[in-house]
Amino acid sequence: MSVEHNHRHDWNVIVTVYEDEYRAAHHLLREFGDVAASGYHNVFTVKVADVDEFVRLLGERVQEQPGLLNTLSHVVPAGQAFNFDDAAGFEELARQAVLHLVPRLAGCRFHVRMHRRGLKKAMSSQEEEQLMDKVLLDALEAAGTPGSITFDDPDAIVAIETLGHRAGVSLWTREDLRRYPFLRLD
Repeated sequence: MSVEHNHRHDWNVIVTVYEDEYRAAHHLLREFGDVAASGYHNVFTVKVADVDEFVRLLGERVQEQPGLLNTLSHVVPAGQAFNFDDAAGFEELARQAVLHLVPRLAGCRFHVRMHRRGLKKAMSSQEEEQLMDKVLLDALEAAGTPGSITFDDPDAIVAIETLGHRAGVSLWTREDLRRYPFLRLD
C-alpha cells in the first residue's frame, strides 16, 4: 500500500484512526477522495469533492456498519480550508473564516474547539479558541443577534483543525453531532 506523505496536501478532511486500524481506514477513505498520510501518528488527510456529500455518505456507511466507529476515531471535514505562513497569518485567515459563520450562529450557544498538529511553540490552541470565541461574540453582538459561549450541550461547535501550515474551519450543530457520531469534536 502506498500512501502519499505530504504536509501541504490540499485536504479538506482530517481523520484520526484508532491504533492498528490504519490500513482499514485508508481502504475506506480512498472510496471518498484523495487520501494522504499526514506525518502524524494515525492521522490522514483527505481531499473530497464535496464536504457535505462526504459527511452524508460516511454517515450512511456508519449506520450500515457501526463497527466503523472502531476504526475512525475523529473525522472533521472542513467547510473552509486555507494555508498560512505563521501565527499572525493563521489568526487573520481564521478570523475571516469564522466570520462567515456568524449568520448560522445567530442567537446560539456555542464554543470554538481547535485541534492543532504542529507549530507548538508558535500557537496555543486554547488561546486561539478564546480569540475566535471573542471574534464571533463581538460579530454576533454587532449584528444584533448575540450568542454565548457554553461547553454544556451547545447549539453548535466551531471546529478548527490545523496540520502544519494548513487549517480547516467548520460549524457543526447539536443535531449534526448526534447524527454523525464520527465527528467527536470535544
